[in-house]
Formats: sequence, C-alpha cells, structure tokens
Amino acid sequence: MERKGKWISLNRKVSIVIMVVVLILACGLAGIAYYVNGTRTDRYYKDSTAKMAATVAYFVDGDYVLRLRQALESEAFAEVRRQAVEADDKEQIIAWLREQGLYEQFDRMNEMLRGCRDRLGAESVYLQSLSGNLSINLVDPSEDMLYVGSLEISVEEFSQYDSNERIEPTVSTTEFGWLCSAYEPVVDSNGQSVAIAGVDISMDKVMKERRQFLLIMMLYAAVLMAVLYILGLRLMRKIATNPLEMLSKAVVGFADAKKGYTEADIISLPIHSNDEIEDLYHEIRNMQGRMVEYLDNLTRVTAEKERIGAELNVATQIQADMLPRIFPPFPERTEFEIFASMDPAKEVGGDFYDFFLVDENHLALVIADVSGKGVPAALFMVIAKTLIKNSTQMGKSPAKVLTDVNEQLCEGNEANLFVTVWLAVIDIRTGRGVAVNAGHEHPVLRRKDGKYELVVYRHSMAVATMEGLRFKEHPFELYPGDSLFVYTDGVPEATNENNEMYGTDRMLEVLNRNPDAGMEEQLINIQKEMNVFVGSAPQFDDVTMLGFKYYGSGAKNMFEITIDAKVEALPDVLAFIDSHLEKMDVGMKVQMQIDIAVEEIFVNIASYAYPEGNGKATISISEKTGPRAVSISFKDSGMPYDPLAKEDPDVTLSAEERQIGGLGIFMVKKSMDDVLYEYRNGCNNLTLIKNL
Repeated sequence: MERKGKWISLNRKVSIVIMVVVLILACGLAGIAYYVNGTRTDRYYKDSTAKMAATVAYFVDGDYVLRLRQALESEAFAEVRRQAVEADDKEQIIAWLREQGLYEQFDRMNEMLRGCRDRLGAESVYLQSLSGNLSINLVDPSEDMLYVGSLEISVEEFSQYDSNERIEPTVSTTEFGWLCSAYEPVVDSNGQSVAIAGVDISMDKVMKERRQFLLIMMLYAAVLMAVLYILGLRLMRKIATNPLEMLSKAVVGFADAKKGYTEADIISLPIHSNDEIEDLYHEIRNMQGRMVEYLDNLTRVTAEKERIGAELNVATQIQADMLPRIFPPFPERTEFEIFASMDPAKEVGGDFYDFFLVDENHLALVIADVSGKGVPAALFMVIAKTLIKNSTQMGKSPAKVLTDVNEQLCEGNEANLFVTVWLAVIDIRTGRGVAVNAGHEHPVLRRKDGKYELVVYRHSMAVATMEGLRFKEHPFELYPGDSLFVYTDGVPEATNENNEMYGTDRMLEVLNRNPDAGMEEQLINIQKEMNVFVGSAPQFDDVTMLGFKYYGSGAKNMFEITIDAKVEALPDVLAFIDSHLEKMDVGMKVQMQIDIAVEEIFVNIASYAYPEGNGKATISISEKTGPRAVSISFKDSGMPYDPLAKEDPDVTLSAEERQIGGLGIFMVKKSMDDVLYEYRNGCNNLTLIKNL
C-alpha cells in the first residue's frame, strides 16, 4: 500500500507523546515547588514586617503627631519652607519648629525611629501623614537625609486607612531593590488615625535564594524528565509499539503480494503480550482466513455480475424493441399524430405504451404501469402487453379486453404483481372512442383552441388484482384539433432533493405553455422540466408518456356562414347549404333530408338559444373522405342545451297520447347517420353527418 503525504512512525509518535507528558510533569512539579516555597517565604516576611510596623506605631505619640501634622499643614509653615528652600537654609525650618515648641520632641521621635530601624534590622522605618492629596513626611519636614526609605503606595491607597483599618503588607521591587513593606496606623488619644507608620525589609537576599531554588528544581526536573522518558519509551516499545510494528508490516505485506508475506508469516509472529494487542493479533489471523474466502467468493460474484449485466443490457434492448419507437408510426395516415417515450428507473422497467391499428378505421392506444421494478416487472410487462394487443386486435371492446387479460394474468400470479392500464379504441373517421381506465392516472384532454385539462372520473380496479373483475367503459369524442395526453405515475410523483413531488399542476402548466405545439415537442418539454425539478435526486420510478393529436379523416371544401339567430334568416341558411350540396353532387333525396334536419336545428337555435335578445349562429359545411360523407355543424353561444339528452318520443302512441316536444330532433336523428353534441368553450356545438 502506497503511503501518501508525510509519514511518521508509531515509535516516533509514542516518543513525542512520552516526551511531552514527562516535560509537563517535570515543569509542573518544579513550578509547584517554586510557588509553594515563595508563598511561604512571602507570608513569613509579611507577618514579620507587619509586627515591626505595629511596634513602631505603638511607641509613636499620636497626640504629638497630630499637633506636628497640624503645624506642618499650616500656611505659616508653608511660607517658612518656601523661604528656606529659596535661601537653601534648612535651619530656618528647625528654628520655626523650636519656636512652636515642637522640635525637641520631633528630634526624640526621629531618634526613636532610627533606633527601631537598627534593632529590628529593617531597611527603613518612617512616619507619614496625609492631607488631602498632599503627602507629608513627618520624620523630616525639610526632606533631608534624616528620612531613609521609600513609601511604595499611592496617596489614594493610603486614604482608605484613615479609619484605623489595617494595611496589608506587600512585596515589590523598587529603586532600592526588593522590599517587603508593612504599614500600621498611628492613633491619637481619641483613637483616630493621624499618620501611617511604615517599615521596609530588604528581600534581595531572599529573592536571590528563591532564584537559586528555582534553578535547582529545574535541574532536578530535567534529570527526572530524562529518566522517565527513557524508562517510558523502553516500556512502550516493549509492550505496544514493537508488536504493533511487526503486525503492521505483516498485514501490509499480506495485502501486497510483492512483499512476499504469506499466511505463515502472520501466524509465526512472536506476539505474546497477553493483552488487547495479542487479541488483535489473533483476530487478524482469523480475518485473514475469512478474507481469502471472501476474495474467492468476490471473484465468482464479480464474474456472475458481469454476466448478469450483459444479459440485462440485452433485456433492455429487447424491451426497447418491443415498444414502438419509429415516429411517425403511420406516415401514410394524416388523421392523427402520435408520439411516446419511456425512461425506465432501472435497466429494465415495468411501464409500457403501445398503439396499433385494430383495422383500417380504428386505432388502439395503451399505456400501463406494472407494480414493482426491475426484471420481475419487466417480464410481467411483456406478458401484459402481448395479451392486451392480441385481445384488442381480435375486435373486442376495451372492457372485454381487460376482463379477459385480467383472468389470464391472475393465473399463477405467485408474485402478486398487478398492472394499471389505460386502454382506448378510437374511430379515426369520426373521432369517437371508448376508453377503460383500470386504476391508472387521469388522462389529459385539450379541445381545439382550448387548454389541457385533467379528465377526472371513477376508475376501475387494476388488472390482475383479483379474479372476476369487470371494467367500465367511458365513451368520448375527439374533434379535429383536439389532443390527448396520457402518462404513468412516474411523472407526477417525480421527487426532488426536498422530497417534493412534481405533481400534475406543473405538468399541465408545461403543456399549456405552448398548447399548439406538436406532441413530440410537448413530451420533450415535460421531460426537460422534470429533470430540472428533480435535480440530482435519484429516479425511483419509470417515466412513460404518450401524446395523441386528432386531425380527423380530412375535410375538403369547408365553408361556413355566421348569421343572426332569427327564424327570418332560415331561407339564407338553406340557400347556403343547398348551394354547396349541389356542388358536391348530392342527390335530391338526400338534399331534402338534410334541408329538413337543418331547418329543425336552426329554428330551435333561433327560438330558444337567446331568450333575452339576439345572438349569432355559425353554420359550416364540409365533405369528408373515407367514407364519403357531408358534415354540417351548428355553433352558438346561447344557453347550454343538449338536444340528444332528451328521450325519444314513443311514436307508437297517437298524437293526443304522446308528450309534447322531441319529435323534431327525433326525426333529425333518424334521417342523419350520426348526430353529435358537445358544449365547449362556452358554445353549443351540434354536428350532423350524412353518408353519401
């Protein structure tokens, strides 16, 4: 195995870890010893200095200090001191103190302080008072050599001790070296603090000894660190790193045949540590045997997988070849346009579509979705597709086709697979068809000049769910320019990374973005939009779509007229119809039948379509081919009315016994070969078809 980057051995890592641990322990030990020693020494000297300061404060006369402080704080002394400084004559200050009767006792106090300093072995002993922010040396108002020492504390800090509180001793470095300083308030006969007695003890020798102690501790820590490092390193190598290094080399060598390690090399390793490392050694030995067996199995499985993969590729191609993939599929037929696609989620899928001519005039459309995925669904799909096509081509109705196929698929269906199916058979000549929806998605229909909308109705159960099922047929009719779109649930249930489904609303939005586009363009647009929506999320279901657009059997010499919907306009309507019937060489008998039917329909529109005012009616006439027929259409925007919904009158009864109304439309239906009605886009549309 090739190592990437900078590689550090386990022994070196262990050495570094032990060195760091020992260094931390040694330095910590030295630091703790130094801290403990310094703390105890500082506490001893602080206590001693505080006792000295208390002794000095005890022997100082507080009442005298108060009188002296008041004199020194007076304006008279300030003037004397100023003159003495200007004349450089300190005797003026002494003379002034003698005049005030303060000098003799001041001199005795200085002698007492010097004596205390010498007896106590202090660096300096002094007395000081505060006046506001002014510090006054009571030992020597002239600030001459009688004052020895330094007071390392600010005026602000001293001010808090005017209430006789004890001042905490301090150890600090000054211009005179390291000093331990203690302060004690001097009180008068009234118990009020009048000054501060200070004592400084030199700590230079102590600090020197402390530094020597620290050096000794560091040398001791260094020796201890070296000893512990050597012992710890040898111990770790013996019990851990050396066995692990041997085991690592053997395992890496076994994985790399070039190193020449074999199973015997690992078995013979001298690892007898009686701990987790030895357990690891035995587990690796066991794992080695399992690994050899696993590699043998993996080799066989890989070969088998490659064989299955090759067979799946063939199966994918076979399944693709079973579905119609050449478009346009019937280039000689101009009555319709078809396009379809299927994108399986796995190598093979359970969705399928199909379209084929049952006979010269009838086209079958099929789209289906088998439950499950992969090879089982694909095999079930092949059987279902074959049975549906064979049964439909026998001329059976869609409901009968699915009934028979259901019984056949239920036989031996141990896997409990089922298939949702939408099957329709359309008469290419008239656009009339019959569909059966066996648990499939709702189809989408678009009328000419309209928009794509879901056609929602109650479905039958899926095929192969249980025996004895009956399927309900749904008749429908397509007009020239109408489009039909069917799909599997892989379209609306396509899911993105946020677990959000694509849905039928987005599908309809894409279809209606350019509703006049061809079916191939529509299917491609939906697929692109789905791919953008889904993003990097995996495809969980097959995606299958089929689009059908109906153009009709073809019309030639189509003419239309828009006229006021009034009874008075009937002669113009009949003249329009007759002129074109004559051009079509329509016989007189047929022409009379058509005129009677046209009159009935137009008079009904003029009389009842617009009850609140005048309106328009559009009448069109065209000749259809295959078989030859004439088609006459009436379109009005009046109140909705379906004349075909009314029951036919019983003509066996006398005129007095029959119910009034309905006889005219009955005669129209009898005289024409077909009468069609639809209310779409806010208009009544009635078509009369007469075969010639």
